[in-house]
Amino acid sequence: MKKLISVVLLATSFVAQGQVTPRNILATNYTPDAVRAALLPSAEWQPYPRTAEGWKKALPDTVLARLVQNGETAASSAIPPISASLTLEYVRNGDRNRYQAASFGRRNRLLDLVLAESVEGKGRFADAILDQVWAICEESFWGVPAHLSGQKTGSGLPNVEDRIVDLFAAETAGVLALTDYFVGEKLAALSPLVRPRIYHETNVRIFEPLTKNPDRYGYLKKGAKVNNWNPWIMSNWLLSGLLLEKDESRRSAMTAAAMSGIDLYLNGLGNDGGTDEGPSYWFAAGACVFDGLELLHGATGGKVDVFTEPLIKNMASYVYKMHIAGPYFVDFADADVTLKPDGLMLYRFGQRLADDTLSQFGRWAYRAYGGIPSNNGFHRMRRVANLLAIPAIASAPAKPFRPVRGAWFPDVQVLTARSEGGLFLATHGGHNAESHNHNDVGDFILYADGQPVIVDVGRGTYTAKTFSAKRYELWWTQSNFHNLPLVNGIGQKEGRAFEARNVKQTDTGKETTISMDIAPAYPKEAGIQTWNRSLRLDRAKNVFDLTDAYTLAAAPTSLQQVFMTTSKLDQTTPGRLIFNDPTHRPIELRFDPKAWRATVEEIPLTTPDDQAFKTQWAGKPIKRVLLTATAPKASGKLSWRFGVFN
Repeated sequence: MKKLISVVLLATSFVAQGQVTPRNILATNYTPDAVRAALLPSAEWQPYPRTAEGWKKALPDTVLARLVQNGETAASSAIPPISASLTLEYVRNGDRNRYQAASFGRRNRLLDLVLAESVEGKGRFADAILDQVWAICEESFWGVPAHLSGQKTGSGLPNVEDRIVDLFAAETAGVLALTDYFVGEKLAALSPLVRPRIYHETNVRIFEPLTKNPDRYGYLKKGAKVNNWNPWIMSNWLLSGLLLEKDESRRSAMTAAAMSGIDLYLNGLGNDGGTDEGPSYWFAAGACVFDGLELLHGATGGKVDVFTEPLIKNMASYVYKMHIAGPYFVDFADADVTLKPDGLMLYRFGQRLADDTLSQFGRWAYRAYGGIPSNNGFHRMRRVANLLAIPAIASAPAKPFRPVRGAWFPDVQVLTARSEGGLFLATHGGHNAESHNHNDVGDFILYADGQPVIVDVGRGTYTAKTFSAKRYELWWTQSNFHNLPLVNGIGQKEGRAFEARNVKQTDTGKETTISMDIAPAYPKEAGIQTWNRSLRLDRAKNVFDLTDAYTLAAAPTSLQQVFMTTSKLDQTTPGRLIFNDPTHRPIELRFDPKAWRATVEEIPLTTPDDQAFKTQWAGKPIKRVLLTATAPKASGKLSWRFGVFN
């Protein structure tokens, strides 16, 4: 007897929220008194091996040898100077990279040295560690010049009488705390002043500012929707407080305060766990929540545990739901086009949540991009914890990771959909005041066979202009360079009022559709009354349809549709635009050559702000396809179909 299969039509309509829901998962479940009772005393909490013998039991010899080799390389490198003039480059010419290379390099080398000494245990790296620690303690500011605008005296040189806590100051505290944990006794043997200096500097730069004046910092603002700064800083506050603070009363109070801080980030997520910052920033946000929760779990012997909360599970699954193929991820706003995801962390997170898909995703990423982790980067506590997962992930069954068919995040209005025939669509509604915003309401990307066809170009190099009042002078933040319409040459505007409305999403299994009115994302001078955009991926036919039904106040002088691509383009047949690339099947766009005039322009990547694109797109030229209506009307319906046609 044949089974009757019923197809359920799922239809949902949402308004862009970005709401704050005061769940307070941690603070509600664990009062300060409960935290105090649960915390293991500082002397009893040993999250990582501390001796050569302990490391030898935890890791294979090949990994230990690489850690020692990294330390030897670090020991042979000079400590880069951080001068006043280097600090001032940010306000003088907008360059933030030379300072950051010097500052981050010091911390990377320090952790390499510390791990090498810890796993070898012979004392030969001790002096080099001492020099790095002392140099860092002597710095006037542990953060970066780009974040000094929060000083009372404003940007420029750091004001040592006005300590502020940014991402990298908190990260520095975490690195020094790890240093004290692993090799503190050896540093004390060199001088009894070193460990007290580590604590003193961390106390005046991190502990006191965060405990005495938390309201100063937007990432601790109650009731506000905060971004990756919050969990990134909170996790490092947890680490440094748990490892360095010997006053158990203060240690538990800071732990409870950091837990309440993490709550603020979680409160800003929708129940779907999605983030408006994109997958690359997820590794600095959702993954940092995991870092913090793991610290709490370990430091309380498992008594503080919220890993069963649905929100945590949804937040974790976001990252694999936004994966396209290989290194490509959905990249709206400032998110990166390509990533080499941290497979060890993903595996650990999946194991903790009993999410087999996340664990498989981690195993896939580790095998594709893994090996022995490098310390050349941020989230250094995560890198240490990752080391301990190497034996487990190396011996885990090599189950294939199966990409999800699609996902819908109603809170941030992001949709992904995949066809059996190799097409991948992602699009979003939302609004133009999101974290790391681009003016891109209604934008979309289309991939074929795991390779880009229609792209969101991503972001350029961060400079002083990126987060200033001149942000929307940058071409890549403007809707004119996203896959969106231009009316009378006018694109979208930035601000919370510029949003999508009447957003509806449906999925029948055979096809998925999202529709939205993007007219409110444009300023009044564009003259748009309604612009109902519908995007449909037909999984059965393996085609993507884009339909725009619009009404304008008057017939426009110009009506255009933009498509961004890195593909080679074949325009030999009128009314056909073929996106050719050796890595995927040709994808064709057909249009009426009498109604539309197609032009293609290559974006010149000549300014300092543009350099990141050369890396992100592996040297491929970025092109803007501009379809211009030959006889634009005050209302109408525009249809575009992409697919493989015979």
